[in-house]
Amino acid sequence: MEDVLKRLLDTETRAEAIIAAAEAERRRIVEAAVAEARVAEERFSDEAARRRQPLMQEAEDRAAQLVADLTRKFEARQRALREQADRNEAEAIRAALDLLLDPEA
Repeated sequence: MEDVLKRLLDTETRAEAIIAAAEAERRRIVEAAVAEARVAEERFSDEAARRRQPLMQEAEDRAAQLVADLTRKFEARQRALREQADRNEAEAIRAALDLLLDPEA
C-alpha cells in the first residue's frame, strides 16, 4: 500500500512539474505573441505614415495651386472692377460738368 501511495505522490509531483512547465511555456508563447503584435503594429503605423506623406504633400501642393489660381482671378477681377469704376467716375464727372456748364442740354 505504501508503495502505491509513493507512486501516486511521485506521479502527482511529475504531473505538477509538467503543468508548471506547460504554464511557463504558455506564458512565454503569449509574451512572444504580444511582442510580435507590438512590432507589427509599430511597423504598420510607420508604413501608414510613409504612405500618407506623399498624399498629404500632393494635397498641399494642389491647395497651394488652387490658392494661387484664386488669388490671380481675384486680382484680375479687382483690376477690372477698378478700371470700370475709374471709367464710371470719369463719365460721371463729364456728365456733371456738362450739366453744370450747359444746364439746358
